[in-house]
Amino acid sequence: MDKMEWIAPCHFGLESVLKREIQNLGYDILQVEDGRVTFSGGMDAVCRANIFLRTAERILLKVASFRAETFDELFEKTKEIRWEDYIPEDGKFWVTKAASVKSRLFSPSDIQSIMKKAMVERLKARYRVQWFPETGASYPVRVFLMKDTVTVGLDTTGTSLHKRGYRPVAGKAPIAENLAAALIMLTPWKKDRILVDPFCGSGTFPIEAAMMAANIAPGMNRSFTAETWTNLIAKKSWYEAVNEAQDLIDDGIDTDIQGYDVDAEVLRTARKNAEEAGVAHLIHFQQREVKDLSHPKKYGFIITNPPYGERLEEKVTLPRIYREFGEAFRRLDSWSAYMITSYEDAQRYFGRKADKNRKIYNGMIRTYFYQFSGPRPPRQKN
Repeated sequence: MDKMEWIAPCHFGLESVLKREIQNLGYDILQVEDGRVTFSGGMDAVCRANIFLRTAERILLKVASFRAETFDELFEKTKEIRWEDYIPEDGKFWVTKAASVKSRLFSPSDIQSIMKKAMVERLKARYRVQWFPETGASYPVRVFLMKDTVTVGLDTTGTSLHKRGYRPVAGKAPIAENLAAALIMLTPWKKDRILVDPFCGSGTFPIEAAMMAANIAPGMNRSFTAETWTNLIAKKSWYEAVNEAQDLIDDGIDTDIQGYDVDAEVLRTARKNAEEAGVAHLIHFQQREVKDLSHPKKYGFIITNPPYGERLEEKVTLPRIYREFGEAFRRLDSWSAYMITSYEDAQRYFGRKADKNRKIYNGMIRTYFYQFSGPRPPRQKN
């Protein structure tokens, strides 16, 4: 298993960001599809991808891809997969999730059940047993059907990669950590520039920005399912990836990253989360209304997730919030603003048409990432 194929799912609309991240880790991109990127790499790739990728949801080891239009075909072709190359005799295995789009087979529960039976039949024959104790490591399987093509992967991650470990309490209407990271990467913001989130909530945007600024790998303080796959991945590979991540940290830098919110309790949560992430010293949190947003310097960035009216606020309050946000932004000379929202009248009340917008699904909610670009700062003279 020198070179394997790995699948990294992500939020729809953010595949280009994930592709760039994977390439920056040194791996070759094999395919980019809606909501996922496939790349190649050795077994060390799974350790580094899980620890370093900020925008992926998880990392799957691709074990097969085939066409199936009937459940008989699905059973037989699943049975043909060399499961014994991946799952030891005492391994715990099951199909944890099945998704189907534009395919004849569309019942997730039936797909899961049939594939599990096929796996059992294959492994019974290979291990010459009639029963599996399933007392060993876990090998969860994920399957995706698209136009009758079945893609099968082993989930190396477990709990989604957006769970960095610093946000045990998320607060109201939080934005996922990997989505926040991807949106920051879509902007020209760099660690030497100002970043303000005037609706910071539990602090996700400022914390993710601070982790980027300090080069703190998002997955270095959590565990992964594949850490127990000692039949496939040497423990040494995980240690080496963590050591690489630790060597790259530079948290003694100067930053200007700020988070504001009107809710004092939410800000207490944000400060606690920043401490858990190891970046509290890099962020200034303050209780402040959006109408009071100000900063003495030029060329800053606002990156934020304002209320949608879904859960956080009543719809009637949204026009005032977006109007005040727009008025405050216009007072900030030469700044740029980026906001993700599902509120259809966001531009109208903000008072400006976005220079760009990108459709992104935040969970099941269709949102838009509005981009209001300011001028570039002048080049620094040598």
